[in-house]
Amino acid sequence: MERGISKSLDFENCTLSLYKTAHTQRFGMLATATRNFVEEVDRGGALIPVSSLNDTISLLTVVIKKKRFWFWQQPKYLPTDFTLNDLLAGDTPIQPVTTELEFIKYKGTFGDNIQGNVDASFSQNASVSLEGKDTSKLQSSFGSLKKEELAVQNLIRDSKERLLDMSHSLVEQTMMNHKQVFGIVKERIVTTQPCSVIEEVQKEGQFGGLLTICGPKVTKISLKENASLGKDSNVTMEIPPQTTLAYALIELEVKHDGHFTLCLMSGINGGFEEVDRGHLNDLGAPPLQTKLSNLKQNLAELKEHFDVLAALPALTKSSLFQKLTTVISDRAAVSSLQNALNHLRHADATASAEEQEQTDILNLVSQCGQSRDAVIQALHLLLSAIDEMPSEAQALLGTCCSPGILAELNLVVTCLLEGGELPLSSMRQTTASEEVFGVVQLLFSSSRVTLTKAGDCMRAEVQKEARQRPLVLCIAVRALASLSQ
Repeated sequence: MERGISKSLDFENCTLSLYKTAHTQRFGMLATATRNFVEEVDRGGALIPVSSLNDTISLLTVVIKKKRFWFWQQPKYLPTDFTLNDLLAGDTPIQPVTTELEFIKYKGTFGDNIQGNVDASFSQNASVSLEGKDTSKLQSSFGSLKKEELAVQNLIRDSKERLLDMSHSLVEQTMMNHKQVFGIVKERIVTTQPCSVIEEVQKEGQFGGLLTICGPKVTKISLKENASLGKDSNVTMEIPPQTTLAYALIELEVKHDGHFTLCLMSGINGGFEEVDRGHLNDLGAPPLQTKLSNLKQNLAELKEHFDVLAALPALTKSSLFQKLTTVISDRAAVSSLQNALNHLRHADATASAEEQEQTDILNLVSQCGQSRDAVIQALHLLLSAIDEMPSEAQALLGTCCSPGILAELNLVVTCLLEGGELPLSSMRQTTASEEVFGVVQLLFSSSRVTLTKAGDCMRAEVQKEARQRPLVLCIAVRALASLSQ
């Protein structure tokens, strides 16, 4: 009965206080910390955050850049156990010339604080009150950091006329996938002293209710409950000196005979030459434009996936929506579910134990009959978009997952695509209120879209250097709104 009550509660009945901060959850403390670090010190730049302490990254380490499935996704970077010298033909290694510079002294604290309460009366005989608080904080104390760089001019001279060993197993296996390309580490940011990442999470909740059900020939049932739930955790990760936190790459253009050149200019992408066609497989998709016309075109091309979700039977949609909204703010869960759907998409049964935890959602997908493959594709689109969102935007989206608010967010997306203006009268009074509008404003601002009120209109404008952020937010909103209808 409690579940029946909670499902009927809506976001608009809640008092929400949300601070503009980054969200961590279980994504992986180091991955979250390095992602925040790069966002702060090199936003939109060339640095790539390290996601695992198992990745041993030094200058000249070979990293595989892998293009993702959706055209707007950022590439995936897979560090290997090899350096450029390991892949060169001949016995003479390149002796790199390197420099070391002091970088910065870094300490960052990121967290969020979400509070809410609901008091609702469903009839004279039913009432419920809910109160919750969710606080998380991630503190990164990296201390003094240094930057190690290759002398690129020397590398160009020393690598001239050198050949890659095209029979090397790594070269052969990478060439098999036209979406992959080699990069070598030209720069890395390194710790100089023992440092730490600390995550603190506090979750509290209280439930109180009185439910009475009366009807002809039905026994009167009364339920009274007052309960409180709490969960605290405090985890510290110690990081040793000489740990790479972030790195930058030079991509390689590789000819079929082993000759290679370094891609030195921004926007010039590497690749492998196809033996039978004599040209390079270029991994570089055209840079995403932030003009509204391009945004509108991109969403139009994805419309069929939103329609698939909207056309699902009501019960299936409701179940999927409720289960998905429980994982949206958890980056690890989003990632594992995305991977599980990817395995299903390729009929691959080798899902990890973490991915298999998502059995409830996967079972619902498997019951979709002839539309199963299309549903897998549409859900993969949704989760891939959420995974591309900044941590802050992801956390904010998680607080807006009610059918009413999502319908309003979808109106804002339409406003963004149709000229950037929307009459406030078309929005529900609760959404237009200062409190809820403030949350919506923060959500779009975290994705580089500015929302302002001017008279009786709301205006939306894409900020400079927005890159793919407005697009992935629009995809997530459209897909969730399609499921919540």
